[in-house]
Amino acid sequence: MNKSHKKKIAILVGGGPAPGINSVIHAATIRSVLSGAEVVGVHDGFQHIMNGDITKVTSLTIKAVSRIHFQGGALIGTSRANPTQNPQSLATVLDSLKRLEVTGLMTIGGDDTAFSALQLEALAQGQLHVVHVPKTIDNDLGLPNGVPTFGFQTARHFGVGIVKNIMVDARTTGRWYLVVTMGRKAGHLALGIGKAAGATLTVIPEEFPKGPLRLAQLSRILTGAIAKRLSLGRNDGVAILAEGLIERLDPSELIELGTVQHDQHGHIRFSELDIGDILKHAVSKELHRYDLNITIVTKNIGYELRCADPIPYDMEYTRDLGYCAAQYLLEGGNAAMVAICDGHFTPIAFKDILDPTTGKTMIRMVDIHSEYYTIAREYMVRLEPDDFSNHAHLDRCAKALNVSPEEFRATFFPVVRQKTSSQKAEE
Repeated sequence: MNKSHKKKIAILVGGGPAPGINSVIHAATIRSVLSGAEVVGVHDGFQHIMNGDITKVTSLTIKAVSRIHFQGGALIGTSRANPTQNPQSLATVLDSLKRLEVTGLMTIGGDDTAFSALQLEALAQGQLHVVHVPKTIDNDLGLPNGVPTFGFQTARHFGVGIVKNIMVDARTTGRWYLVVTMGRKAGHLALGIGKAAGATLTVIPEEFPKGPLRLAQLSRILTGAIAKRLSLGRNDGVAILAEGLIERLDPSELIELGTVQHDQHGHIRFSELDIGDILKHAVSKELHRYDLNITIVTKNIGYELRCADPIPYDMEYTRDLGYCAAQYLLEGGNAAMVAICDGHFTPIAFKDILDPTTGKTMIRMVDIHSEYYTIAREYMVRLEPDDFSNHAHLDRCAKALNVSPEEFRATFFPVVRQKTSSQKAEE
């Protein structure tokens, strides 16, 4: 492809920002340049090259990337442009990279960008080598257990700081806060923040069986937690909610709540449907039935976390990922996602990150049967089966809502998560 046979690597970023992007670019550029390769940054993901515009690229040199690993954001920008929506768009991406005489492409992104990289590599049939660096604060890409996606730890770190302050405000003012975190499909970020901060409770999509989730079920879980908290002498609390709960709501309820808009990858635009605000009104309505006047405040966190400067963990981790990704391409590697497991570079073949059912990249969900989740659940203040078998607990919770124990049981027991047979056996 390149007449001089000199390797030329292109780097692009897709999807939302995440702390550590610049560290990947920094390390990959230095590793490549020191090996005699040329490096270019493709601006704004696939947005321009899928339309045949090859002018929106910049030469990446050691001088250009020096010290950018300390910074959040993305030096070359990002976008959600999706070349897989149209076969011609994908073909144009390949043609654009050929015109740029690129021999290897490094994509940095989440599951959607990984899928675009996979499809592009298949189309290239060896004409272009492709490697993907997994990036998302959602921590939901199909990496081995215990291996985070980069950006997650930084996002959790800053999220905990925000929630810590909110918890102080809640106790000082006697309010309840509903804090919504990013996490389109999985609840890793919500649970990570809630568990580390010691929030009152955390609610994530994984804890519910497959099938439509009713708004009434969610609102009663929260109302029940408020009742239990009141029975313990506290009128304040902070509930962490994963934004992906809204994708689990019954479609008919979504239509009733407003116009649903989707992005270029077909995902619901959560900014158009605020799950926190929706639940605030639903819970307030429930509390009004019990003559309780509790102030509920909603807070969305996510955009504050995505472009934060990476903490040392992500700074080091992403520099390792960038180095390994560049070396893999320089040595002729192709069609793999970069991972570091037990301190060793472990390429994961593109074919192994596909979900055979959906045909898309696999999503890593929170394992609600793990010790990690079980311990988190033990420290939450929310209604559990034991609250209904213990008469003293049941009486106190019912009294908090000014109802009889029988009425409290009839209303709230149906939304309590029952223990699995394995959990019961362990007890």
